[in-house]
Amino acid sequence: MGVVRVVVAPDKFAGTVSAAAAAAAIAGGWRSRRPGDDVVQLPMSDGGPGFVAVLSAALGAAGSRSVATTDPLGRPVTAELLVHDATAYVESAQAVGLHLLADSERDPERTTSAGLAALLEAALDCGAGRIVVGLGGSATNDGGRGLIEALAPDARERLATVELVAATDVGNPLLGPGGAAAVFGPQKGADREAVARLEGRMQAWVGELDGLAAVADRPGAGAAGGLGAALYWLGGQRQAGARLVAEAIGLEVAMTSAALVVTGEGSYDVTSLRGKVVSAVAEAAGRMALPCVVVAGQVGVGRREAAAHGVDETVSLAELAGSVAAAMEHAERWLADAGSRLAARWSRG
Repeated sequence: MGVVRVVVAPDKFAGTVSAAAAAAAIAGGWRSRRPGDDVVQLPMSDGGPGFVAVLSAALGAAGSRSVATTDPLGRPVTAELLVHDATAYVESAQAVGLHLLADSERDPERTTSAGLAALLEAALDCGAGRIVVGLGGSATNDGGRGLIEALAPDARERLATVELVAATDVGNPLLGPGGAAAVFGPQKGADREAVARLEGRMQAWVGELDGLAAVADRPGAGAAGGLGAALYWLGGQRQAGARLVAEAIGLEVAMTSAALVVTGEGSYDVTSLRGKVVSAVAEAAGRMALPCVVVAGQVGVGRREAAAHGVDETVSLAELAGSVAAAMEHAERWLADAGSRLAARWSRG
C-alpha cells in the first residue's frame, strides 16, 4: 500500500480539548493504524478562544509577546499578542472570555470589555499596519462600551491609520431579536429579565455614542456581545474568521496532493453549516475535489444535509464512547479511536 496524505484541521472541542490537542489525537490514532502515512496537523479557529494559539503554532511563536490587561470583571490577567509580517493578531477572549470566569461569576450585566483596550494599544505600539481581532467566546454584552471608554484618545486616532479587522463568523446585528443580548445573553448567564435590561442598555448606548447607530445593523455587529459594532465604529471591517485563519496558515496549500481532509468540533449541528470552522474546511476541500470527514463530540446533522455541504462522513464521539459524558471525560482517547477507524476506512494507498 502507498503513502496517503491526510490533512487534520479541527476546531477546538469547546470545554474539552483545544484544537491542537484534537488534531494531535486524531493524527495519533491514524498513525497507530497507518504509521507510514503523511498526516499533516493544522489546528483551526474561527476567532474565538484559541485563535492566537492556532496562528502562533502555524506562523511561529517568535512574534508572540505578553500583554498585561484585565478580565471581564476587571481583575489582572495576561494575554498574548502575535505579530507576523506587520499584522498583529489579537484574541479578544483572552481579555473578555467566558472561560475566564467561574460559573457563579457569569453575569453580562456586570462584565466589561475594557480589557480589550490594552491589547489594541499594545498592537499599535508594535507598529503593526494591520490589526486582526478574533471575536468569540466572550463573557460581555456591553456593546463595546468598556473597550471604547478604556481606549486612550490617541489610540482611537492611531487605530484610524491602520487596517482593523474583526475576525468573526457571527453575522448577528447589535440590537433586536437576532442581536447580541437576545441571542448570546442567555449563554452568558442572563435570564429573560436580564436580557431585556441588556437590550435597553444597548439601545441607550447606541443613542449615546455618535455614529454607533450607523453600524448597529451591519452583519457581525452583535459578535462578542457587541464588540463587532465597536470595531466597526473604530473604522474596522469584518472578515470570516475561519476563512481568514485558513488563509493565514496555508490550509489549501497543505491540501495539495492530499487524499482526505478531516475536521471537527464539539457539536456538529445546523449552526456549523453557517461559516464555522468545519464549514470553511469542507468548502476548501470541495474546491480541491477532496473528500471531507467531520469528527464531532455530537452529530446533529443528517447524512444528506452534511453531504450537501461537502461532508462525506461524520463520526460521533458520543456514539463511539456510549454517551456524551464518557466522550467528554476521555475526549482525546475517543478522538484517537476515531482517527484509527478513519485510517482503516480511508487509507487504501
